[in-house]
Amino acid sequence: SVTTLKSLLTTTLRITTTDNRVFIGSFMGTDQLLNIILVNTEEHILGNDSSRFVGQIMLPWRLVLHVE
Repeated sequence: SVTTLKSLLTTTLRITTTDNRVFIGSFMGTDQLLNIILVNTEEHILGNDSSRFVGQIMLPWRLVLHVE
């Protein structure tokens, strides 16, 4: 619901995608298609110790496996 999404604004989320990447960033909202917008985001690849700062990103909902 809208109230639940509003309560999550600026919360740090950890999102795992179908291509074994993990994005950790601050939730800023969604669009009509439920794509997730994160800011101040770091990208980590599962099974690899590397990470990189990617800033503001939009994750397509169809790629999301898990949100914590």
